[in-house]
Amino acid sequence: MNEFQSIVSAQWLADNLNNPNLVIVDCRFRLADPQWGYQQYLVSHITGAFYLDLDQDLSSPLHPKKYGGRHPLPDPNALAAKLEVIGITRGETLVVAYDDFKGAFAARLWWLLRYFGHDQVALLDGGWPAWTRGGYPQSSQLPTRQPGKFSPQVQSDWIVGIETVKAKRDLPSVALIDSRAGDRYRGETEPTDPIAGHIPGAVNSFWGLVLDEQGFFLPKQTQQQLWTPYQDAEELILYCGSGVTACVNLFSLDQLGYKNTKLYPGGWSDWCSDQSS
Repeated sequence: MNEFQSIVSAQWLADNLNNPNLVIVDCRFRLADPQWGYQQYLVSHITGAFYLDLDQDLSSPLHPKKYGGRHPLPDPNALAAKLEVIGITRGETLVVAYDDFKGAFAARLWWLLRYFGHDQVALLDGGWPAWTRGGYPQSSQLPTRQPGKFSPQVQSDWIVGIETVKAKRDLPSVALIDSRAGDRYRGETEPTDPIAGHIPGAVNSFWGLVLDEQGFFLPKQTQQQLWTPYQDAEELILYCGSGVTACVNLFSLDQLGYKNTKLYPGGWSDWCSDQSS
């Protein structure tokens, strides 16, 4: 287990498809078409992969007043039950997550598993496109396996809420990083939330900058250059629209050894709902 890396290649995964301790999770999703990912999974997926849905599995139902953001973190026990069904045992099972959107949704599962105390999780570098280009095994069959055992150990200090963001956003020792695209950060466009703009005091580092055009993570030295402006901060608080794509930046920072990172899961969707109330 020590040789297990948090980024694995398609070749590595193909070589390990028959590993009885490996669970592969398909996280394909489209915000504008929530059923699309599962429909694609039913057509074809990595052989042996299970499917977890961003809305149904990796998030909790929306608050009736819309506070908390568009993708609230899932209830620990509810997600744990689903992880057990697909054979994941906390602290033991090797998990590889993938999607077809540069890791935007797979990284949410990566972060959640670690947030719930399971560190043996990796992203498939290049995702589904790399797998298909390589001609590796695909299937439309739904897999089955023995249930796992997952008792979540929540790392509660990994997240912050809106009141903490309000209190810390102007502190010189804290870097508040908006992970959305630059045009959304600048308020030039807002395709999803009712108000455009960003949290006052936040800087922008688009999550897609840590990957190349094909969805492979850039060399660590190149990624490090993106984070150099914040290397002296005592705390890095990251957010995006609703706590999903910020996880790609958190993955990058984790690869580089940053331990002072936190996620504001509600993100801009939570912040602007509070401001407009």
